[in-house]
Amino acid sequence: MDSGSSADSLETAAAIARRVRDAGGRALIVGGWVRDRLAGRPSKDIDLEVYGIPAGRLRSLLAEFGSLNTVGESFTVYKVAGIDVALPRRESRTGRGHRGFEVTGDPDLPVAEAARRRDFTINAVLWDPLTGEYLDPWDGRRDLEARILRAVDPATFGDDSLRVLRAVQFAARFECTLEAGTAEICRALPLDDLPAERIWGEIEKLLLLAARPSVGLALADALGVIDRLFPEVGALRGCEQEPEWHPEGDVWVHTLQVIDRARERIADLERPQALTVMLGALCHDLGKPATTAFIDGRIRSPFHEEAGVAPTTAMLDRLNVHSFDGYDVRGQVNGIVANHLKPGAFHKVANISDSAFRRLALKVDLELLARVAKADCLGRVPGSFDCSAMEWFVERARALGVEHGAPKPFVLGRHVLAHGVQPGPHVGALLKQIYEMQLDGRVTTLDEGLAELERLLREVR
Repeated sequence: MDSGSSADSLETAAAIARRVRDAGGRALIVGGWVRDRLAGRPSKDIDLEVYGIPAGRLRSLLAEFGSLNTVGESFTVYKVAGIDVALPRRESRTGRGHRGFEVTGDPDLPVAEAARRRDFTINAVLWDPLTGEYLDPWDGRRDLEARILRAVDPATFGDDSLRVLRAVQFAARFECTLEAGTAEICRALPLDDLPAERIWGEIEKLLLLAARPSVGLALADALGVIDRLFPEVGALRGCEQEPEWHPEGDVWVHTLQVIDRARERIADLERPQALTVMLGALCHDLGKPATTAFIDGRIRSPFHEEAGVAPTTAMLDRLNVHSFDGYDVRGQVNGIVANHLKPGAFHKVANISDSAFRRLALKVDLELLARVAKADCLGRVPGSFDCSAMEWFVERARALGVEHGAPKPFVLGRHVLAHGVQPGPHVGALLKQIYEMQLDGRVTTLDEGLAELERLLREVR
């Protein structure tokens, strides 16, 4: 959300707060927006908590600001004018999982008690849009200034095991240290009740919103999250690499460096492509543990690109990652993993053909591949390595017009049928032969493709 729409939302929130005040209540902004304001970061979503107004009266009052969408049963959130408005709520644990809560709204709940249910103190600060007053019953501002991530209530923190993953992504996004007592709670929490979509939601925030996702990954490792949820990534620890090529250490250390270098290269990408690059960076060497061996006096990992596809697929399966906004993220990530050494390898081949680029573009977006390959090359510190091959690679792909996909075939099924050929498997066979010529550069226009079609038909007849 841009700054203009954020300002509009704040103005709307203030208008609602004035109406609530006139009705005898008080509306306070809560949660992430307040935290981000204190941290000097832009924020978009505004949540209001309304005290002193019963639910029915609140609904009538909010209807003055536009159409209402309601979410929830015993505890209702009203969505109006782009803002979530709710009563403070009481929660009690009734079972496992994020649905195992009994939640009720209570307009008379004290502010400190309402804030107690929040996960971390930095998220438990409230702000009055009418007076500019911060209400901070759990010293969240102190912890934010000290960059400490601390549970509000250790007794109830573990009621929602997702908070372990929230700790991971918050620690990275806000460069916080997880308080020791909170860390111990996180280590003890089971994570087997978390559905894939909730896990993925936190991992996506880590990958896209943290400037250095490695901070969160390192914390996840320290808390036992990696071994429990992402064993394919955990297998990278202790997987040795040839020091001449990887002075930074084992594959785990290398992957942490690569993920941060990749994060520097996604600012101009749309969400699906950005996720593709980040997941490609995270998974690019998952094939090394199964292939690494001491060969001819060197530590080598032959064919680890292809071997990485299976563990990558397994991890994406558990996260239920497929397509986003119509973009095949899963297919592209697997393509990157299977081909991440190709940009460097192509650069070493004298007079490599245009056909090689066109055929590789059938498997993966070459520009995204080059971004991950560049991050892979740079993710080897200490050390100085020439990573210019990736610029050469993507420039060559752009010159051929295949940076985002292989060329579209000139000759289509309708062209074949127009020559009197009856539908059937032989139509596909003819199209495949002509397209292979196009990839090789022997067919460069539709007219040349049609000429080849006529030649092939003459041979058949």
